[in-house]
Amino acid sequence: MQIEYSKKFIKEFKKCPVNVKTNFKARLDIFINDPYNSILNNHPLVGELRNYRSININGDWRAIFEEVAEGQIIYFVAIGTHSQLYSS
Repeated sequence: MQIEYSKKFIKEFKKCPVNVKTNFKARLDIFINDPYNSILNNHPLVGELRNYRSININGDWRAIFEEVAEGQIIYFVAIGTHSQLYSS
């Protein structure tokens, strides 16, 4: 599995609080070893984001990603709070 990040994700990640950055790195380690570990709540999104999936980082923070090349590449596109990511 190859992990890649969009420019938007990198920009948002730099603005995250330190604890969110730390938690993301820990959750990413879990994700690499077990993408469907229950702590991640890995689930498909609906509506305009229907081609993407989301994992929980901590509390209200989520990371949105896309599976590319039959799941061989995981492309993270956004990170933020639930309201930042899903509000219209």
